[in-house]
Amino acid sequence: MNKLFLRIFLPLLLGLLAWSGAQGLGTSPGDPISRAALPPEARQTLALIERDGPFPYSRDGIVFHNREGRLPARPRGYYREYTVPTPGRRDRGPRRIVAGQAGDYYYTEDHYRSFRRIRQ
Repeated sequence: MNKLFLRIFLPLLLGLLAWSGAQGLGTSPGDPISRAALPPEARQTLALIERDGPFPYSRDGIVFHNREGRLPARPRGYYREYTVPTPGRRDRGPRRIVAGQAGDYYYTEDHYRSFRRIRQ
């Protein structure tokens, strides 16, 4: 049984884990991004967060629940989300900054499908 496991099931399990990581399932955020590398609108949103507003969108500052687990697990209410305006869009668009209570910031440009930690 052990040889069968090592030859068949272990490679399948490792392949599944690699696939889930590539899909962003239950993984930590991708490569960090510096503030300077962020779009100008994201840098402006960060400045607003650090000044505690005023924010241009009524939903800015609401709790981000991290339901998909793409950010590190934290207690409910730890994360807040803020809109990063997308030029040419009339709605809020897909870009956000999610801020943690400890000053950790994450940027998403695809409406929470992936995140990059913002380096201080």
